[in-house]
Amino acid sequence: MFVGDSMTIGSAGDFTWRYRMWQHLCTTYGAPFRIVGPRCRLHDPATGSPDALAYADPGFPERARAHLAGWGEGWLHMAPLIADAVRETRADTLLVSLGLIDLGFYTGPEQTIDNVRAFIAGAREGNPRVRAVLLPVIHNIRAATDPAFAAQVDRFNELLGKAVADLDAPGSSLLLASAPRDWDRDRDTYDGTHPTPSGEHRLAAAFAEAMHQAWEVGEAYAER
Repeated sequence: MFVGDSMTIGSAGDFTWRYRMWQHLCTTYGAPFRIVGPRCRLHDPATGSPDALAYADPGFPERARAHLAGWGEGWLHMAPLIADAVRETRADTLLVSLGLIDLGFYTGPEQTIDNVRAFIAGAREGNPRVRAVLLPVIHNIRAATDPAFAAQVDRFNELLGKAVADLDAPGSSLLLASAPRDWDRDRDTYDGTHPTPSGEHRLAAAFAEAMHQAWEVGEAYAER
């Protein structure tokens, strides 16, 4: 299950990094798998609602479009939802990219980590053997121009690494992914935050490399 904010749900006309990961798994996983989640649509800039179906590749199958992601949603919003989402979809692996919205609008680093812990507890309530890969917050255009916000992002990422180490458990593994390799805001985002196609590949690669190295899931990521 993909769990995330605007970078994960994507906007009308996007491929999304979820699509890139689906392609990667189809090519390299070598076993049956299902992508699950209670939502399947994109954000529609025209309506401001998650009601768009216009993926850049219309061949992206409906069964693979599932997710739990929302424009403007963070750990604060997902923590109350994750137990039911995991239980109802029988998710066993979570790929999570959250935190920028929390730090930008709702909570400081310490409060956000409390919501991370609540999220993990909820996920394990839904499935005691669930495992998860968590992506650090990527510096966006605000972090480039607001040193105080950049410091909050760095502090949160430090706390996230400690929380992953603390909460990792036998039978319910947690991984901290590395930040996307060679990330360049000018090339990899269209507005300083949201990914272009090259950014989508780099986001998918960050998750794919973590799963491949730690769990031997799939192979090394290659753009397709």
